[in-house]
Amino acid sequence: MDIQDKGKRIVKEFELLQDWPERYKYIIKLGTKLEPLPAEAKTDDNLVKGCQSQVWLTASVVDDKVEFKADSDAAITKGLVALMVRFYSQEEPDTIINTSPFFIDEIGMAKHLSPTRANGLASMVKQMKIYAMAFNSQKKLS
Repeated sequence: MDIQDKGKRIVKEFELLQDWPERYKYIIKLGTKLEPLPAEAKTDDNLVKGCQSQVWLTASVVDDKVEFKADSDAAITKGLVALMVRFYSQEEPDTIINTSPFFIDEIGMAKHLSPTRANGLASMVKQMKIYAMAFNSQKKLS
């Protein structure tokens, strides 16, 4: 499944939910399914800057594809980062760099997040793209 298909699947999942309270419950549920980061990964270096809640994000490359892992100390934020991990993991760095999370607008999430959560979500996406750019640079150097 390519990244566009992943985004379309997320849109379909949210279309099945009746309203935003139900969608928030779903986002929180997604967060509960996110594999927790080990304590040693919860460092200042892995904190996403710009999030009101604490969000830790790590990335590695396996078979030329980026694998993200994340955790948060807040339920909704953890769900949001779980969505982003699902969307961008197992993609090549160029795909991550060149693909915006279009599903955010399509499901109306941008309108239903507080300004601080919206900024935090943008910071998560930015950090994921920074990791992808770094992996691209490393690949070109080797």
